[in-house]
Amino acid sequence: MTFVDLNNLKEYELAKGVRARIINCESMSISYVTLDAGVDMPEHKHINEQVVNVIEGELELTVNGESRVLKRGVVEVLPPNVPHGAKALTECRVIDVFQPVREDWVAMMKSS
Repeated sequence: MTFVDLNNLKEYELAKGVRARIINCESMSISYVTLDAGVDMPEHKHINEQVVNVIEGELELTVNGESRVLKRGVVEVLPPNVPHGAKALTECRVIDVFQPVREDWVAMMKSS
């Protein structure tokens, strides 16, 4: 078993106003994300199943053209390859879990 102190992890800027501390495990990636209020993440998709867990703030998540506001205690499960985007209505803290591992993040972390 491995213990990780998030305070000791490097913070990556994934996009303007979006910062994350990332853990890549054998079969999944977990990101602890802070989004500045007003940040708009354009629609995208990826091969990973994703679980979006807002722990602070309000995040408007649009999946296949349908929008919902996620708040603390509301979780969205996204199947692989589903178009989605998000807008931070307030400053947000989000835990995202991806399965399988985000290979793009593995490469990003190795190169920095």
